[in-house]
Amino acid sequence: MTLRISFPVALLLGCSVFPATVKAQAISAREAAALRAEMTALRAQVEALQARLDEAESGAETAAASAQSAAATAERASTNAQKAVELAQKAPTIKFKGAPEISDGKGWSFKPRGRFQWDVASVNAPDGVNNPGLGFSNKVRRLYLGFQGTIPGGFGYRVETDIANSTVTLTDVYLTYDRGPFNVTLGQYKPFGSLDELTSDLDTSLMERAAFVQAFGFERRLGLGFGYAKGDVVANAGVFTDDIKALSGNNTGTTVNGDANNSYSVDGRIAWMPKLDKVQLHVGGSVHLRDMNNLSTTNVTYQARPGTGTTDVRFISAGGRRVSKEFGAGLELAAISGPLHVTGEAYWFRPELVSNGRNAQFFGGYGEVGYMLTGGDTRPYKKGTFGSVSPVKPVGKGGFGAVQLVARYDYLDLNDPTRAIQGGTQKGYYAGVNWWPVEYIKFMLNYGHMDYSNATQVDTTNGDRSYGVDTVAARAQLSF
Repeated sequence: MTLRISFPVALLLGCSVFPATVKAQAISAREAAALRAEMTALRAQVEALQARLDEAESGAETAAASAQSAAATAERASTNAQKAVELAQKAPTIKFKGAPEISDGKGWSFKPRGRFQWDVASVNAPDGVNNPGLGFSNKVRRLYLGFQGTIPGGFGYRVETDIANSTVTLTDVYLTYDRGPFNVTLGQYKPFGSLDELTSDLDTSLMERAAFVQAFGFERRLGLGFGYAKGDVVANAGVFTDDIKALSGNNTGTTVNGDANNSYSVDGRIAWMPKLDKVQLHVGGSVHLRDMNNLSTTNVTYQARPGTGTTDVRFISAGGRRVSKEFGAGLELAAISGPLHVTGEAYWFRPELVSNGRNAQFFGGYGEVGYMLTGGDTRPYKKGTFGSVSPVKPVGKGGFGAVQLVARYDYLDLNDPTRAIQGGTQKGYYAGVNWWPVEYIKFMLNYGHMDYSNATQVDTTNGDRSYGVDTVAARAQLSF
């Protein structure tokens, strides 16, 4: 603004002084005309400069106004963004883990879960062994539906039922509480026993678990368990009664109803899980003590199927005996290194017979090796059990999925000559191939050859109870 006032004043002063100078010194007409032209040009320049000054001042005012408007807009946008973040934090989130898992971010979550397993198999025994359960068979082995989730405060829950073959059976029904390395579980679930038993049936290497797991009555029971998991150690112990169905009084083949079923067990397991370079090791052990109480008036049978669950034929069985107590102890070893895994278990089982108060002595165990053929895939392991395989290159994303070869030697001895028990022995030789095209789908093909002695089924051609049986089985599995 100072420039606008001082420059015209200076120009006028100069013009007023100029006539006086002209009076003091006469000029020619040509010089006067030239001077007038210069003054006219100078006036034009002054006017042009004034116009530019006016334009600049107007632009500065406009820019200032625009900047102020932009600042206000930015402040409103920041406020709206903060509100959007706050709303997003309050709104439930949905993640897809085979099925949608809904979480509110404050501790509540809910996820449906389920599994479908369809098994087909053929059991081939010598021609002299006649049983309608031999030959081809198939069944929906498992059809689970349920849900799981978390509750604020460190609580969790799971409810699951098996509705296969037109029956409804409660499987896992429990409530958990986690606080740091400690945890508590209350409800129906698997007691703390064998590694093969505690690994989910979705993640076992073969279609059937080890024969001793089937024979010695490993199953879900109602109980209260406590756990500790930190670093390389996981330990669990609990007190269990019987399964929900047995306690309801609807168990078939027993004279003890649910009200009188006062059996209980104490089960414990510990596992050491060191990692040496890239090799994951597992060393574990378990103990089982059960008092049958009123169930000691009923008969107990220890037996196993021939490598497939589609048939009810048992070639070895120590059955029809009353038992007052049970004692079991197991040893577990395993190692995982990249695509290779090896594992083995031994289990000693001692039921106390009511007839003479003495313990029968049974034994079972297995050794297994597996190898992933597809690069980058491995058998997952976490907190003392094997987990679910997730292919590195699944079908649909440029890969073939994960492929695994597995072999197992399985042994079960239900003989105890000192107690006049001839339940038989089963030596199983298994080979299998597993294919996961994607994480939640699995196909299995197993072949098994069992050598029996003292078998329950007689070869009528020669009266022999020692012979071989071959089993071929396949499974299609979906889980979420």
